[in-house]
Amino acid sequence: MFVIGFEKMAPRLEFSKMWVKNAKKGGGTPVVVKMENPNFSVVEIDGPDSAFRPVEKSRGKNAKQASWVLLLKAQRFVSLIASMATLLWSLLGTINKRLIFRQGVAMENGKLGKGRLLFTVIRVFLVSSISILGFEVVAYFKGWHYFRNPSLHIPRTSDIQGLLHMVYVAWLRFRADYIAPPIQALSTFCVVLFMIQSADRMILSLGCLWIKYKKSKPTIHANAMMSDDLEKSDYEYPMVLVQIPMCNEKEVYEQSISAVCQIDWPKDRILIQVLDDSDDESIQWLIKSEVADWSQRGINIIYRHREIRTGYKAGNLKSAMSCDYVKDYEFVAIFDADFQPNPDFLKKTVPHFKGNPEVGLVQARWAFVNKDENLLTRLQNINLCFHFEVEQQVNGVFLNFFGFNGTAGVWRIKALEESGGWLERTTVEDMDIAVRAHLNGWKFIYLNDVQVLCEVPESYEAYRKQQHRWHSGPMQLFRLCLPAVITSKISAWKKANLILLFFLLRKLILPFYSFTLFCIILPLTMFVPEAELPSWVICYVPVFMSLLNVLPAPRSFPFIVPYLLFENTMSVTKFNAMVSGLFQLGSSYEWIVTKKAGRSSESDLLAAAERETNMINQLPVHRGASESELSELNKLMEHKVVSPLPVKKANKIYRKELALAFLLLTASVRSLLAAQGVHFYFLLFQGVTFLLVGLDLIGEQIS
Repeated sequence: MFVIGFEKMAPRLEFSKMWVKNAKKGGGTPVVVKMENPNFSVVEIDGPDSAFRPVEKSRGKNAKQASWVLLLKAQRFVSLIASMATLLWSLLGTINKRLIFRQGVAMENGKLGKGRLLFTVIRVFLVSSISILGFEVVAYFKGWHYFRNPSLHIPRTSDIQGLLHMVYVAWLRFRADYIAPPIQALSTFCVVLFMIQSADRMILSLGCLWIKYKKSKPTIHANAMMSDDLEKSDYEYPMVLVQIPMCNEKEVYEQSISAVCQIDWPKDRILIQVLDDSDDESIQWLIKSEVADWSQRGINIIYRHREIRTGYKAGNLKSAMSCDYVKDYEFVAIFDADFQPNPDFLKKTVPHFKGNPEVGLVQARWAFVNKDENLLTRLQNINLCFHFEVEQQVNGVFLNFFGFNGTAGVWRIKALEESGGWLERTTVEDMDIAVRAHLNGWKFIYLNDVQVLCEVPESYEAYRKQQHRWHSGPMQLFRLCLPAVITSKISAWKKANLILLFFLLRKLILPFYSFTLFCIILPLTMFVPEAELPSWVICYVPVFMSLLNVLPAPRSFPFIVPYLLFENTMSVTKFNAMVSGLFQLGSSYEWIVTKKAGRSSESDLLAAAERETNMINQLPVHRGASESELSELNKLMEHKVVSPLPVKKANKIYRKELALAFLLLTASVRSLLAAQGVHFYFLLFQGVTFLLVGLDLIGEQIS
């Protein structure tokens, strides 16, 4: 039965009674209504009550509306296909431009023997994989589908047809007996390491949740800066030395010096050292001019320059600490050239030393002004947010020890001196002094709510060099300090944490299994199916671990898949650096200053300008300058006006990444023959990611 209902007409009681009477008789008369502009809906009902139930919205659509919906869906589908085709065409055009014609690109610096050796090994794997793939394709179209069967049935001699078939059978036998067992053993070993490292990440994340649940964080008393002398009623500010080490930092020196000079602290209780290691004379004059400007405003600031740059940053800091006036200061705050502390930085950090004589370091968190600049900076922000929010905070609360980040921290000078001071033996002088201070019994405090603005590298070349130094230095340090850790007087638990977790698990095992498992073993298992790698190792666990990493930066959740793929891509650089540092190869001692862009947010620039204007109005300018000082200032201004010619830059091509890209794409074709869905998609997307990175298409682009 059908009932025809007109819109804007309420059902009447007489109609309901008539319907019940006709329903009992079992009869009914169909009604046909013809209208020029119909505006009704036809609903099939089973009884009188169902006639007045709510009508589904989707049932009321006429044919014209359905046609429009289909057209809109078709348009969206066509737009998606067109976008993907445009993206693919752009990628192919870029490959043609950069890889074939070499337009506007430069090859990666290949002077390091270790890098060439790794590239040669990857190239051998690539050539072997392509050869085996050709063999497998021929076997596939010939109908020899032995690689689909795990039991590997080997045909009898009578079944052999031709020389190629005989060679293929010999390859199957050799593969199953001699190649598969070692690959399977190495795969199992890497999976075990992977699960251990995943458990460590899980424990750190749970520790961070516990800290947030308990709201546990370091606190200071309201009168922490009050004098201990009862006869004094004013605040007591300790003597603080502030150091700004830099080297050819033309883009960021001005904003860094300006931010440090505006720190809210009594001017007679603070001294700012600008430690310039620049080898460019024009940059030296620029920095001297900036220091002279602030000195004329009454700021206690001095400029230091070393003629011979030995020991890099460690040598620079060591030279500055050897000055005679340093003995008058109790604390030293360190800021790299791109860091911009807030005016209340010292008032939020120094009070934590009050009443805690065992505290040797107070570390603040980094915040990034250019985290949304491009995809590379967004992915770095995910990593660094997890590092500060989870790793540093958990280790600071539960262990009172973590690696010093090299900047945005305040040291007790006594702790530095008792721990041996700055040493030039590694490229991670910050981690070196932190480990030695920990072995001497000093405790560290991490302040997650005190943030200092800085930059992350915007180009892949700068980020790659930074990561090489950050992963080769810890392995250098591990070799050098292992005897001292074993013979130290700290507890066995702290020794185990330092050796097993701090060094081995987080600095050695992580890059080892990441590169070996996902870049070597996985593509090999496509050509040696007897050594199978489970899908949960490739997909589920990595996605879950990436989700944990993204949690401290929830706005970055849409980038979880690019983050996972990019981290596997960076494992090549990290593995190379780890091996270089562990075996003390030449590249492990290379220090390259990370290139900065000199960016600041608009609000930060306005606030800094306002603070600087207020300071100029409040502070008297020293007028008693001699003729020699005036002539020196004139020279500085002359050098400040002259700007050097810009250096021509170009994007680079990275051979190891490109070789691995073709290796993974070749393996993805092989997995397609075996109908392995998860493996195919992972290898395909990972190969494309390696291709993008190898062509330097991530990060800053040089036009």
